[in-house]
Order: sequence, then C-alpha cells, then structure tokens
Amino acid sequence: MENQGLSIDLSGKTALVTGGTGKLGAVICKTLAKCGANIGIQTFSQIDKAKELKNEIESMGCKAGIVQADVTKQEGIEKIKQMMTDELVMPNILVNNAVIQYDWLSVLDQPLEDYVSQFESTVMHNVMMVKAFVPEMIKQQYGRIVITNTECSMQCKIGQSAYVSGKRGLDGLARILAKEVGEHQITVNQVAPGWIIDESKEENDKGYIAEVPLNRRGHAEDIANAVAFLSSDLANFITGLYMPVAGGNVMAAI
Repeated sequence: MENQGLSIDLSGKTALVTGGTGKLGAVICKTLAKCGANIGIQTFSQIDKAKELKNEIESMGCKAGIVQADVTKQEGIEKIKQMMTDELVMPNILVNNAVIQYDWLSVLDQPLEDYVSQFESTVMHNVMMVKAFVPEMIKQQYGRIVITNTECSMQCKIGQSAYVSGKRGLDGLARILAKEVGEHQITVNQVAPGWIIDESKEENDKGYIAEVPLNRRGHAEDIANAVAFLSSDLANFITGLYMPVAGGNVMAAI
C-alpha cells in the first residue's frame, strides 16, 4: 500500500483572518486557502487589495468574503460578524493577526496614546473577537484560534515598550483562554514571528542575522505554514502554545 504521507487538509473549514491584507496576513489567507479553507478577510483600509485577494482565493476554488472594519472597536467586530454570516458561515478557524504599527521610542519619549492603541489592537481586539466567535465554536465543540504574537515579547529590547507590553498582555490572555475553552475541543495557540523579509525594502539586517542560529531571516510563508499547521487537525492536541517562528533567535524555555 502506497504511503500518502501527511498533508494539511482544511477542506470544509472556514477561517477568518484579521489584518488579512498586510504582508503577512495576505500570505496567511492564501496559504489557508491552498489547504482548502474558505476565507473571511478583514482589512482596515486596503479594500482594493482585499478585493484582489478575494479574487485570487476564489480562483483556487475556495469561497472568500471581505469586510472593511476596525478591530479595536466593538462596532467593527459586529461588522465582521455580519459579513461572515451573510457571505460565508461562522468561522471554525480564527486567526487574529491585525495590529497597529507606530514608531518605536524610549519609554520616556513614547506617546501615551501608543500604549493605549497597542492594548486595543492586541488584547481588546482578541477579547472582542473571542466573545463574537467562540460561542459558535462551543456549540460545534470544535475550533482553532491562532494568534499572532512576536519574538519581541521574549527580547524586550530598547524602544519596544508599547509593542511588547501589549503583546505580553496578549500572551496571558491566550494562555488563560486555552484553559477556559479546552473542554470544548477548541485550541488556542500563538505564533511568534521573527523579523521576516520584506522584499520591497532594503534593510540593514546583518546585525540581526548574526544572532539567528539559522543565520537568515524568514519569509511570510514560514509564518503562514505554522498557522496552517496549528489550524489543522494535525495539531488537535496542542493548545496554550507560544511558538517562535524565528530561526531560533528566541527559544521558549521550560
């Protein structure tokens, strides 16, 4: 008998990806679609890019829906929920990837509003998404939640205070959520990317690469592959995980 090997099959599943038109988010959407999932795409402002991504996903034979909404506001979450109800179905895979970006400054120089917006786009974004979509997962007794964190949560380098404070708060939320919803066969895991390559920029990364055991930077596809794995039944006994996808630049300790 021929050995077919393992494959990631998300046929019949529906994934909702926030921040779906960003450089990482778009690759996550396409990767999950390649595995057979239908995709709900949230974008804050890039509606034209969302339409292009929707067409590309549909060309793969999957369904796709798009919504322009603010994930830091309750009305934005309700708008996303309405789109999923009208155009697809309630998701059984939730990929919370959206985050607000800003200049990194010292604690003394970082504006107070940056700390607030970071908390809103990490912790509150996830809390509101969970409240909106997990009850249906509980009814189904099945669900996958994959949250984008960062290697910076372990590094805590100069200038990262607002970003890291939000992401470390998110880590606590994710771990507690994993314990609370586990009995319903819902897994909650975090993917923590390293500094991924941006093909559109020339970046001085030699100092960074020198610290990475694999001696290179990763690609968005590396992160998306980890998301696909954690979204699949291959990972059905993994929950509460903080998974660095950073070439060994950070290593979660026991």
